[in-house]
Amino acid sequence: MEKQVNKTTTERGLRRKIKGEVVSDKMDKTVVVNVTSVKIHPKYKKRYNSSKKYKAHDEKNEYKVGDVVVIEECRPLSKDKRWRVIKLVNGK
Repeated sequence: MEKQVNKTTTERGLRRKIKGEVVSDKMDKTVVVNVTSVKIHPKYKKRYNSSKKYKAHDEKNEYKVGDVVVIEECRPLSKDKRWRVIKLVNGK
């Protein structure tokens, strides 16, 4: 999964969108999404993969492990949740 950040304008301002893979769906109304991006080392110019996990809100518990989804940033929903699942890109 390559990190793809799209910015959309809504009535509340600019919101980022990121594509990633669901790695855990064990929590109620929450999925953990792993987002992988390619970075370049500033000195050696070598490319390397970097990954980060985001907790995203899944209201209907419809996304499962292995699904590729798009998440969008939103207001804080809990201590760790600041993202909401928007749509499914690829399912198992």
